[in-house]
Formats: sequence, structure tokens, C-alpha cells
Amino acid sequence: MTPTRSAQLMDGTSLAGRIVEEATVKAADIAQRTGTSPCLATVLVGEDPASVTYVRMKRARCAKAGIQSRLVGLPAATTTAELIDTLTALSNDPAVHGILLQHPCGPHVDERAAFEAIAPEKDVDGVTMHSFAAMSFALPGFVSCTPGGIMRLLEAYDVELAGKHAVVVGRSAILGKPVGMLLLAKDATVTYCHSRTADLSALVREADVVVAAVGRPRLIRGEDIKPGAVVIDAGYNPGNVGDVEFDSARTRAGLITPVPGGVGPMTIAVLLAQTVAAAARQLEVQES
Repeated sequence: MTPTRSAQLMDGTSLAGRIVEEATVKAADIAQRTGTSPCLATVLVGEDPASVTYVRMKRARCAKAGIQSRLVGLPAATTTAELIDTLTALSNDPAVHGILLQHPCGPHVDERAAFEAIAPEKDVDGVTMHSFAAMSFALPGFVSCTPGGIMRLLEAYDVELAGKHAVVVGRSAILGKPVGMLLLAKDATVTYCHSRTADLSALVREADVVVAAVGRPRLIRGEDIKPGAVVIDAGYNPGNVGDVEFDSARTRAGLITPVPGGVGPMTIAVLLAQTVAAAARQLEVQES
């Protein structure tokens, strides 16, 4: 009997740890040379339990990395105009080097308008149109954190993207769309799929690289994975379940990210690294 093959796991936890270690060293260097520590301001509208948990986790990671964390808590009833005023004030505050707007902010808030109130040089979460344009045209700027983490994973595992067919399942403004642009910049041929895509399985079966980023548990079936393909599962659903049928996909893929421990840790690592980079630019600290 032929033994069942098993894909190599892409260890996001270990890679994220190395990225954070590097950011920690740089943050300490900035503080030593300028007397100022990098500062990330997080704006939280309301008290959504999941958002509160995420913010608490991010603040703890900042503290360990030597990054100051300023929490700006706003009432759930905060209007779009009030939120924009808060973000504009933070953008104009020289003591703040990076800004993170925790979302969702509530159905009554125009999140796109709020995101656009963040100064591009402080958009360390990569959510503004300016940042998306920079990703699309390969210009200097900050990448969306989850797509940026995905690209770092692919690089760390020596995944050759030039000429490969990448299928991105999901088209959100901060995950699906930007990761497609970043893959395109590496000379991959990119196909975007979404809720209205006809015969999704057929497209997935053609993919050398699959990025699942739609937020639907086990949407991508293992039987549809091309043998040897790279599978990036950026989904996180209740019960630690991703967007890919992990067990069956692992028997066909060449590389695959686990959930948890794959893409998730990379998102926060990129956020911290970009906050430190933003501080270095604003404080005019050259790398030693």
C-alpha cells in the first residue's frame, strides 16, 4: 500500500517570532538614539468582545516588543464624523507613529471614510487607498498586514511565484484584493474568486497557489487541491477552523498553513514591524 503523502506545514508562529525579535531590536535602537519609543495608537469603537480581545492581545505584543501602545476607546454610538476627528488628531500627533482602527466599528459608521482619515505615513495596518495604490504599483508604503504576512511566508519557504497560477478566494479591501496585487507584483498570474464565481472548484484545481480568504469554514475542498500546490489558509472561523478542509488538503498540497499557527501570527508580526519602520522614518533614524 502506498503511504499517504503529507504536505509540509508553513510555520507562521516561528517566522513571526523572528520578525518580532528583529522589530524589538530596532525599537530599542530607536529609543536609545532618539529618546522616543515607537508608538502605536489603537482606536476601538464600542466594546465588541472579539475586538476587545484582539486589542488586548495586540497591546500585550507591543509591550513585549518595546512599542508604546495608546488605546483610544470610543463609545459605540460614535459617529463617522467624530471618528474621523479622532483619527485626524492622531495623524497630526507627532508622538504617534502608527494608527490602527479596530474594525468592525458598527453598521452606522462609514469605515472607508474613517480609514481615509489615517495619514499614509501612519497607516501601519495598510488599510487606506494610498496604501492599496502603493501595493498595486510596487511603490514605497505599508502593506496590508495579513497579505504582507502571507508574502513573507511564501518568501521564507522559497515559493517561486513567477509564472505560477495563484487563485485568491475572497475580494475584501484589506485581504483578498491586496494579496492579489502583491502576488501579481511577483509575476504570478492571479485569478480572483468570490461569492458569484461560477464553478469555484474548477478554478481551484488549476491553481499552483491557493489563498483562501473568504471567511467560510472549509469552503475549499481538499479534493480540489492540485497535487503539490501551495495552500495559504487566511480564514479563521469559530472552533479554530479555516477556510480549507485541512486534513484532506494536506494529503495533496506541497505546502500548507495550519489554522491556527499559520497566517494569524504573521499578521500581528507585520503590524509591529511596520510600526517600528514608521517610527524610524518619522524620527529620521537611519538603520545602523
